[in-house]
Amino acid sequence: MQKSIKKVLVLGSGALKIGQAGEFDYSGSQALKALKEEGIKTVLINPNIATIQTSEGIADQVYFLPVTPYFVEEIFKKEQPDGILLAFGGQTALNCGTELYNKGILDKYNVKVLGTSVEAIMNTEDRDLFVKKLNEIGVKTPKSIAVESMEDAFKAAESIGYPLIIRSAYALGGMGSGFCYNEKELKELAENAFSYSNQILVEESLKGWKEIEFEVIRDKNDHCFTVASMENFDPLGIHTGESIVVAPTCSLDEKELALLQELSKKTIRHLGIVGECNIQYAFNSETDDYRVIEVNARLSRSSALASKATGYPLAFVAAKLALGYSLDQIGEMGTPNSAYVAPSLDYYICKIPRWDLNKFAGVSRLIGSSMKSVGEVMAIGRNFEEVIQKGLRMIGQGMHGFVANKEFEVNDIDAALSHPTDKRIFVIAHALKKGYTVERIHELTRIDRWFLEKLENIIRIENELEQHNNIANVPDDLLLEAKQRGFSDFQLARMVSKSTAKNIEADMLTIRKYRKMRGITPYVKQIDTLAAEYPAMTNYLYVTYNGTSHDIEFAHDKRSVIVLGSGAYRIGSSVEFDWCSVNALNTIRRQGLRSVMINYNPETVSTDYDMCDRLYFDELTFERVMDILELENPHGVIVSTGGQIPNNLAMRLDEQHVNILGTSAKSIDNAEDREKFSAMLDRIGVDQPRWKELSSMEDINEFVVEVGFPVLVRPSYVLSGAAMNVCSNQEELERFLQLAANVSQKHPVVVSQFIEHAKEVEMDAVADKGEIVMYAISEHIEFAGVHSGDATIQFPAQKLYVETVRRIKRISKQIAKELNISGPFNIQYLAKGNEIKVIECNLRASRSFPFVSKVLRINFIELATCIMLGLPVEKPNKNEFDLDYVGIKASQFSFNRLQKADPVLGVDMASTGEVGCIGDDVSEAVLKSMLSVGLRIPEKNILLSTGTPKQKVAMLDAAKMLASKGYNLFATGGTHRFLEENGISSTRVYWPSEEDMEPQALTMLHERKIDMVVNIPRDLSAGELNNGYKIRRAAIDLNIPLITNARLASAFIEAFCTLGMDDIQIRSWQEYK
Repeated sequence: MQKSIKKVLVLGSGALKIGQAGEFDYSGSQALKALKEEGIKTVLINPNIATIQTSEGIADQVYFLPVTPYFVEEIFKKEQPDGILLAFGGQTALNCGTELYNKGILDKYNVKVLGTSVEAIMNTEDRDLFVKKLNEIGVKTPKSIAVESMEDAFKAAESIGYPLIIRSAYALGGMGSGFCYNEKELKELAENAFSYSNQILVEESLKGWKEIEFEVIRDKNDHCFTVASMENFDPLGIHTGESIVVAPTCSLDEKELALLQELSKKTIRHLGIVGECNIQYAFNSETDDYRVIEVNARLSRSSALASKATGYPLAFVAAKLALGYSLDQIGEMGTPNSAYVAPSLDYYICKIPRWDLNKFAGVSRLIGSSMKSVGEVMAIGRNFEEVIQKGLRMIGQGMHGFVANKEFEVNDIDAALSHPTDKRIFVIAHALKKGYTVERIHELTRIDRWFLEKLENIIRIENELEQHNNIANVPDDLLLEAKQRGFSDFQLARMVSKSTAKNIEADMLTIRKYRKMRGITPYVKQIDTLAAEYPAMTNYLYVTYNGTSHDIEFAHDKRSVIVLGSGAYRIGSSVEFDWCSVNALNTIRRQGLRSVMINYNPETVSTDYDMCDRLYFDELTFERVMDILELENPHGVIVSTGGQIPNNLAMRLDEQHVNILGTSAKSIDNAEDREKFSAMLDRIGVDQPRWKELSSMEDINEFVVEVGFPVLVRPSYVLSGAAMNVCSNQEELERFLQLAANVSQKHPVVVSQFIEHAKEVEMDAVADKGEIVMYAISEHIEFAGVHSGDATIQFPAQKLYVETVRRIKRISKQIAKELNISGPFNIQYLAKGNEIKVIECNLRASRSFPFVSKVLRINFIELATCIMLGLPVEKPNKNEFDLDYVGIKASQFSFNRLQKADPVLGVDMASTGEVGCIGDDVSEAVLKSMLSVGLRIPEKNILLSTGTPKQKVAMLDAAKMLASKGYNLFATGGTHRFLEENGISSTRVYWPSEEDMEPQALTMLHERKIDMVVNIPRDLSAGELNNGYKIRRAAIDLNIPLITNARLASAFIEAFCTLGMDDIQIRSWQEYK
């Protein structure tokens, strides 16, 4: 190891976004763990406050600052690190590192890049260099021409020939890429790609070839081997992050596999990569022809998957290799399992992406070369049928496996198969049932026949099961085969008992009882890992019916506690719940109990096998949780740290007499069920917005006459505002209800009065037997109407009346007492003038728990877990109103990935991640956090169109500031007149609908004459949407900072008008006392 390295800076990946999500919390945390073991001081820069890696005890110093060259250089000056790690923070860290190298900043401060050199990184990132390097050793790459102008792009297209794929260099997750078949499509795509990078690639299209990936490890002594081989279920043409992936490879024979493995080693050696990387191939089995598509010289989304798939801790090993260890030295660290050998797998794993496309108005549902998925799951089992069915249940999109789902209509099956959307796997099921052959589906989809034959097998079993109408008549061998091929009791109930929605839960329990009587029960199997402590005892487990015995012993001593995890990351439930789960596990361990985790998300720290005593990498369905509970027989179960999924299981587990720790299941139901919760509020005299549950248009209109527009409309029982909407007039109300009526015919709609210009205030708290032990009151910058997961939150609250705070505390005490809460909870309030109303109450940790815990420096989850374990806790003697600083939590949006979606905020959540920054005052914290989510301080020109008269007034002070700072303002009609009347000069620009007028706002955006757009939608009426939508969408597609909320725009403008970059303090979290 290099003795000169005493302090290392690790670059994090910032907010979670599409294409760069939780996998970098996992790899960064592993790297920090590896450095700590060596006694090296660690400094981390990562503004993502919700992650594990930015928690106490992981890195020595944490900076919640944007991961950009400017801030990294400031940290160099202050911390003077000896080395820097670039491979653990995704593309963000890699691009930042490359820029630091090119500008000579690394040399200036004498900071050494550990692991793969920057030259090697540039050889993999810059296409021209990459192709040259691979040509030197005769390894084939796709025909590709890198161009820097539109003109050259057309020339390149002529020489290669259509169809083509266009990509931008140095971009993440296929950003700005796509296929084109003619000049018109080329022009559109190239313009978009040029807005992310000044170099784009025009390449031959290999659409329809197989896509194969390897993870490769190499040390400084040139020991090199492949750790995992993975095959995409979908052929080339669909980004690997959008594809279903299976490991180990299924459809290649030994000869083909050996060929690609040899090529991998040859390529990685020639590129000089030290540590871990992944290599992607296009492979044509008919001709054995291949192309190397790309090499990622960093830990990637696939390396998190490969680590979890094989039990080989890639990030940990990569960090040790970066410090100069060789593989044999790591292999001897007290383990009989050598770090030399790739683990051999006696099981399959299957990764399936999760999309949340229905949260976005107007988004295109087609999937292709650019990533749109927001999270992923991984299933483990002994055959492909088992893992694909398990995985489809895990995604949490209301599906129960490959079959036995709600019927869905497909008008044109051929088109749906050849133009894939997020639902394609279910289109295949539909086609097989309609009599399509494997061959025909293969022609339309280019999915390998091996996979399609296995899917056909699932349909065969389904047909056999449907012959019976009572579980007792199903032969044991068929029942066992169904369970071994991944069928759940729910599917059996639907297919055999022909259950309806009303009695399906009872029928499932009947089937469960019958199965156990026939001795058809699952076994717990173990994955062999490269574990430092006790390799033979690593408790990395999965549950399957393909076995005859358990791999582990169960000590029924009631000393284990099971924590239910949060499942797939999605919009509304992300890394913050992983933070909560991991903190619960740590607290359980510290109390001398055994911690058991159930979760199936490969991107997380909670599914890292050394975070708990037993990890079940398996489903969070009622059936599977019960299987595990019956085997483990634990002291109890924690359902309040994993978001909504475990919370929804509370009542059903309670009916089976499971010991739910903390708040009772009955209380959880009383808070979740609107009728019960509302009645309780009335009983204790707490105010709430007026609402009614209605099932006809007449009733709705009658209620609206009483309360007046605007109203909030939502279908009953829901997570994260799915299908909620604010309607401000009759036309909108009717239009929305036509959409929502499809969401729930049988279920009525809840209509509530919507209070305009009200502040939204949140109370995050922990209670013990109904008494509040610790609380945090935070305030949204935006007025109510922006979902709390999208809002910008200030904590401690900055602009609330003392009286408001006192009342909120009083009401929260009443609610906690009435529901007898023990553990974490969150209440959302509306405050307007002196009125305070309760919007909702969740008896679980909320997404702001890590943020308030870190700003206050009191771990709310640790407190809550101790209470749930029945331990006495002392009330902390610290209060948010004593803090000398302020934290701002800002949301990260990924609209640039979601083609055609309208980038506007509403009551439905749209953000994919968040950052949290700390400053001496609101402006400093706002500036840090806005820069962290990718906004830039504008240079010169700003385009304003500021909505309704009220919003125009709200923006007036900000407009004055901009004018006095010397910014050039451009404004659309109404805004231009309003600014004029108030003595602020601006240049009028015209909407797209004002065709013959100049200058056109859109043209100015396309010509890059605008540095920032503030566009505040007046309401949702159609014309307004077309004009405003075109401007907003252009800003996103051309990578120009956009803000669509008046209060947030004012806060950001005030921040950059009063503070310059050099006013931003470079202080670590540890320095804010």
